[in-house]
Amino acid sequence: MGHSIRLSGIVEESIVDGPGLRFVVFMQGCPHRCRGCHNPGTHDPSGGYSADTDDIIALFTANPLLSGMTLSGGEPFLQARTACIPAEYVKRAGKNLVVYTGYLCEDLVRSAVRDKDVRRLLHLTDILVDGPYIQELRSPDSAFKGSDNQRVLTRKEIRDIVRATLRA
Repeated sequence: MGHSIRLSGIVEESIVDGPGLRFVVFMQGCPHRCRGCHNPGTHDPSGGYSADTDDIIALFTANPLLSGMTLSGGEPFLQARTACIPAEYVKRAGKNLVVYTGYLCEDLVRSAVRDKDVRRLLHLTDILVDGPYIQELRSPDSAFKGSDNQRVLTRKEIRDIVRATLRA
């Protein structure tokens, strides 16, 4: 038996939530409440349903064609400790991890100084799509992001932000 995690839903095969064929886990609970949010049903932390991390891993493992897993929301960093369980499995399997967050990477880095679970999830992330969704900056043609203010950050760019933020 794994650990309980609060979800809004799972999409077992997606081509719009990161590179390649993705397994997407929509986390439940989001403090950002962005106007025009694509997933407003994920805002209430007590909404959605409880799932077991072992079941998520089993579903992911069942499809060898997957490029990786995407954690979306809701806000994955609200459940960073539990989100790390499937994330670590994905990395051990040699697949990649995409995480969508309404926080800026710089703010996550500052949180990571005192929160080892945020630090761990950020470290496991191959691509981080950061920043709140801003309806006025909606960008339907941009790959993997909802509005032009959001950034699609690679591991190297995340590391560069970590160094710059910790130096400041």
